[in-house]
Amino acid sequence: MAIGDLFAVEGTDDVHYVDVGIHDTPRHGSVYVVDGDEPAIVDSGTGWNREHVFDALDDLDIEREAVEHVLLTHVHLDHAGGASYLVEACPNATVRTHEIGAPHLVDPERLVVSTKDAVGDNWEFYADPRPIPEDRVEPLADGDEVDLGDRTISVIHTPGHAPHHSVFFEPGDGLLYTGDAAGVYVPERDEIRETSPPPQFDLEGCLDDVRTIEDLAPETLCFGHHGDVEYDPALMEGYKRTLVEWVEAVRQKRAELGDDEAVIEHFEEHSEMVEVWGERKARAEERLNTRGVLVSLDRQADDA
Repeated sequence: MAIGDLFAVEGTDDVHYVDVGIHDTPRHGSVYVVDGDEPAIVDSGTGWNREHVFDALDDLDIEREAVEHVLLTHVHLDHAGGASYLVEACPNATVRTHEIGAPHLVDPERLVVSTKDAVGDNWEFYADPRPIPEDRVEPLADGDEVDLGDRTISVIHTPGHAPHHSVFFEPGDGLLYTGDAAGVYVPERDEIRETSPPPQFDLEGCLDDVRTIEDLAPETLCFGHHGDVEYDPALMEGYKRTLVEWVEAVRQKRAELGDDEAVIEHFEEHSEMVEVWGERKARAEERLNTRGVLVSLDRQADDA
C-alpha cells in the first residue's frame, strides 16, 4: 500500500477512499469519494497532494463537472485544506460544513495562522488554502440532511474535537464519516489513538461525541485517518478509556515537571508510535496532542 492508492469501503461498491498521505505518512489521510447520483467528496486532505484526489475521480470515471458536494467534517486544514482546490477543479460543487467553520473557508487567514503555529515544520505538507467564494459554501447545522439523490447524509454536530466539527451518517449503508470525532484509527494495532489538538479540545465533549456515535450504532466507521473499519463497540469503549487516561497522564506529568515545554518534550521522546508512523510524524502528533490537553487544562482552571 502506498500514498495515492484507492480503496473500496468494505461492503459497498460505490464508496471509496484515497490515501492522501497527510504529513507524507502512508494512510494517514483518507479522502472519501461517494459515486452516487450526485457525486460527493468527504473531506479534502491538506491540498498538498490533491492530485491523488483528482486521480481517484479519474479512476472512478467521475467527471469533475459531475461532483456536486464537498462535505467537510470540520475545517482543520488536514481535513479541509484542499477544499478550495477541489472547488476550482469541480465547478458545480458546493462545499458544505458546519456553520461555525464555514466563515473560515471564505476567509482562511486565521485558520492558516493557527495551523502553522500548531504543526510547525510540518506546514510544508500543506497547500496554502485559497478563499472559497461565499456562494460556493453552504453552512450546515445539527440535524440537517444533505440529499445526494440516491442517498441522504445526516449531519450530527460533534463539537468535542472542535466546535465546528460534525460527523456525517449515511444510514442506507450504515456508514459514519467520523472526521476526528472517533479519534485516529491505527490498523497496525487495531486501536484508536487520541487526537487532542489546541486550542479547543474538550475531554467531556469528546466523550459525549463517542456516546453519540455509540447511539447511532453504524455498521462501518469511515475514519478521516487510516480508512474504514467495521464498527465494534469495544473500539469505542477503548477510545473513551484512551481519552481519559491520556488527559490524566498529561495532568500528572505537568504536576511532576512543572514546566509545559518539559511535559511536551517528555511525550515526544516517549512516543509509542515511532515504529508505526516514523519519528517525525510520531513526535509531531505527541507535541500537538500534548499542547491541546495543556490548553484545555488551563481553560478548566480559568473556568473554575
